[in-house]
Amino acid sequence: MENTISREHSVNLSSTSCSLQYLFENKDDYLEFGVPLYEASFKGDWEAAKIIFGKRPELVRFGLSRQLGTALHVAATAEETKLTLQFVRNLVNMMTREELELRNQSSNTAFWIASATGNVNMAMIMLEKNCRLQYIRGANSLLPLARSASGGKYNIVKYLYDVSQKMIGDHWTNEDRALILVNCVKRELFDLALQIVNDLPELAATVSVLKVLARKPDAFATLEKNILMRIKDTVISPVLRFFRMKVHSGAKEDTDALKLLKIIWRRVCETMYIDEIEVMMKGPPRILFVAAERGNTRFIAECLRTYPDLMFDKNEDGHTIFHIAVLHRHQGIYNLLYEIGSANHDICLSTDKMHNNMLHLVGMSSKEMAAKMAGASLLMQREILWFKEVEKMMPPYLTDVKNNNGQTAYELFSKENEDQVSSGLKWMNECMIVDTLIVAVAFAVFFTVPGGYRQDNGFPIFLHDISYLVFVISDGISLLLSAISLLVFLSILTSRYGPRDFMYSLPSKLMIGLLGLVGSVAAMTVTFTASFFMLYRKGLSWLPILCATFAFLPAIVFVALQYPLLIDMYRSTYDSHYLFNPKKRMLYNIKPKFQSSYNAGMV
Repeated sequence: MENTISREHSVNLSSTSCSLQYLFENKDDYLEFGVPLYEASFKGDWEAAKIIFGKRPELVRFGLSRQLGTALHVAATAEETKLTLQFVRNLVNMMTREELELRNQSSNTAFWIASATGNVNMAMIMLEKNCRLQYIRGANSLLPLARSASGGKYNIVKYLYDVSQKMIGDHWTNEDRALILVNCVKRELFDLALQIVNDLPELAATVSVLKVLARKPDAFATLEKNILMRIKDTVISPVLRFFRMKVHSGAKEDTDALKLLKIIWRRVCETMYIDEIEVMMKGPPRILFVAAERGNTRFIAECLRTYPDLMFDKNEDGHTIFHIAVLHRHQGIYNLLYEIGSANHDICLSTDKMHNNMLHLVGMSSKEMAAKMAGASLLMQREILWFKEVEKMMPPYLTDVKNNNGQTAYELFSKENEDQVSSGLKWMNECMIVDTLIVAVAFAVFFTVPGGYRQDNGFPIFLHDISYLVFVISDGISLLLSAISLLVFLSILTSRYGPRDFMYSLPSKLMIGLLGLVGSVAAMTVTFTASFFMLYRKGLSWLPILCATFAFLPAIVFVALQYPLLIDMYRSTYDSHYLFNPKKRMLYNIKPKFQSSYNAGMV
């Protein structure tokens, strides 16, 4: 049997380097050698594999699994550790260059699999012995670099791109290069994509990259400043301005994605006519409208800066990008209306197929806004704020226009948000129940002090202890804060629920009520801890310390859970009125420069 396998092995090796036999075709050999070798390959147990290869050296080229392949294929799927790397190094030293090119049933080499899984050190070991491996295509005719880029494996992509010598040679096609560039953008490897575009300028006209960038608004966020720059902007700069000293404000650095967009868009504008650009933008997936749905303000600003006519394009529903922004509540795109001059009047006059104008669209409920805001009351406040803003932008005679369903914008808004008031009432009722319980407990504690009262004069036994003083003060604070919180929620329940109430007074009341609730819980915890110090301060001094430590955990957890809601309330109260018409312009600089906006952002 061994002679037969050895003969087949030599014949297959001489005939083609891609032939592969599967050991499990022989059941006895598979159980004796295949299963232990598979386990050793996956675990990186070279000692066990060495014994097997000592008995059957030809097994380095036999398939242990129909899907995976040889022992090297199996090892390439494992996590990179010292054991697996040493296993791969020893196994590669045993194999010939041709044996490294063996493919499994999916036409993948072990190097291709290592590239797909991101095992860069394993790939380096194999490539050192056979440099042709990087050019052998695998599943779907993908090169290893293309497969690693589609998986977003940064380290292996960077390594393979460097060894490929900028993808130059007969092994590379233009389709391969464009696919790798697009995959890098899809997986947000923007620095590598930027390097590829700079090395291969002809790829800058790849329109598919624009389609991908339009879907990634977060990639264009300005790089955050470090703590020193924040201190300079918030503390030092105001002091310098007070003394009339000149302040040099550092320019915000563009992200790699924005730099890439500027290069791609400039190349498109240089190589295509305006008619071709409009056809490209209007064709599926309608790039500009995808960016509007995702809230990609920087992308839209770059496009409109070069071709302003794109702002008047409509989709199949009759919506412009500004109508889409209103429908999805993206204030960044909406604020561009303040930068296009009187053209915003024409945008506001536009209606869709259902004869809905922009005010009707803002009257429709938004899933995006519901996902962002915590609490129905805050959501209602933000929706009213949006409605009032669009109402100011619209000509007055359009506010009472009806759509094809016979609804004005205000009627549509009232119908879409009728459930928000009842949801807000339910939430406040639950808060009031908690406040009522705290008030009842805090009030009862005043008359059931720990230790009781003296029989001769009726004063508390621990009257002169510091812990008793802390007990009384904290209980009084808890009672006071919970009562204030209860009264605030009660005032909300008895209010008129008018638009002005939701916009201004409601967020402030909610924040006061919730802060009072949080403070009363914290004070009640202090009251509980002080009672232990009064009762067990002698003899068991460790007990009140232990109880105090654990008693504050519920209060800390409660505050941590309510923190996001408090932040939303603060923003709704103070920051929401600065959402629209900001002083900072994005589309055009207030002080124009005599240079191309693209040249300023080039690398």
